[in-house]
Amino acid sequence: MPSLMKSSFLSLSWQGRLDEYVTVMDWSPDGQWLAIASGSGEVMLLNVAQQQTIVLEPSADASIDCLGFSYDGQFLAAGGQNGQVKVWQIPTNLATDFLLPKLIKVLEYSRTWVEHLAWSPTRNELAFSLGRYVQVWDMACIELLATLPFENSSVLAIAWHPNGERLAVSGHLAVKIWSRSDWNNDPRVQELAATGVAIAISSDGEYLASGNLDNTLIVWGWDSPHPWRMTGFLSKVSHLAWANVAPSSAPIIAAASGSGLVIWRKLPTDEAGWASRAFELHQKKIVAIAFQPGSKLLASAAGDGKVILWHKAKKFGQMLEGADKGFSTLAWNRSGNRLAAGGAQGEWLIWKGSNQGKGFQR
Repeated sequence: MPSLMKSSFLSLSWQGRLDEYVTVMDWSPDGQWLAIASGSGEVMLLNVAQQQTIVLEPSADASIDCLGFSYDGQFLAAGGQNGQVKVWQIPTNLATDFLLPKLIKVLEYSRTWVEHLAWSPTRNELAFSLGRYVQVWDMACIELLATLPFENSSVLAIAWHPNGERLAVSGHLAVKIWSRSDWNNDPRVQELAATGVAIAISSDGEYLASGNLDNTLIVWGWDSPHPWRMTGFLSKVSHLAWANVAPSSAPIIAAASGSGLVIWRKLPTDEAGWASRAFELHQKKIVAIAFQPGSKLLASAAGDGKVILWHKAKKFGQMLEGADKGFSTLAWNRSGNRLAAGGAQGEWLIWKGSNQGKGFQR
């Protein structure tokens, strides 16, 4: 086991527990609130500064599997096993006005498991999966904008382009990209040799990546039909994360496959392709990865009960613990000074950063 760096990057600042395993979490844009959900249907808001909690949904008999704040923090949406998508409106000054979030819409889809949702990064438009379809709603006026048929299979991942004008959807043998300017037009199709189980678009919108069931990672230039194909993974590539770095820096993408983690950096020319570096410190399957916003500090969480920080996406930095039966998810806040993770026994933990840690400097 490698030794820790002299200064820790993160220290535990708050923790608690839900009734069941934590399925998903998301930070509000201002970083004041963390929304978390569980396998028993709980939805909770955590005020990090004041260490207060608001229960939006108590335990039930169906899991919440996707959850997220809108780009401006005005709305919170959650969907799951019972076929419902619930949307709350968040008061502007939730922490000081003593007003609770208001449930403004419940969309009902019987016998359909809502597994994926994504808010537009520029508008209050919400896309979510319904089996082989994706629906897009304008939640500012609660209006259905489009129902998009994937056709080949169930929808397995959804991602908006950073400019909010394109929506990418993955599944069997393809990533399909619809244009917001005309949802009725046929999508652009990026073909795959297998099922795409994870997709990610770089923060500058220049690259699209697909993690696949055939143990490959495919990366396209956004406007190019000709992909790079990365191989050597021992199992399906189930989690992807792009580093949000300066335009002058080389693009970096992290890919998790089983307990292994591989970091790919683009070389100076398209012909040279990408160089890789593999890490194998986790003992069980990696369940989530995420770069600290604006840096190359990567966090990975796994079923071995470890969250590992990778300094500059090059070397081991720090190991965090607190989930005896394994972690299930993680999320950085947008300023990058707090990291949250959820565990298989319902535990949630929030660590706070210190600029004294060399690896934590932005």
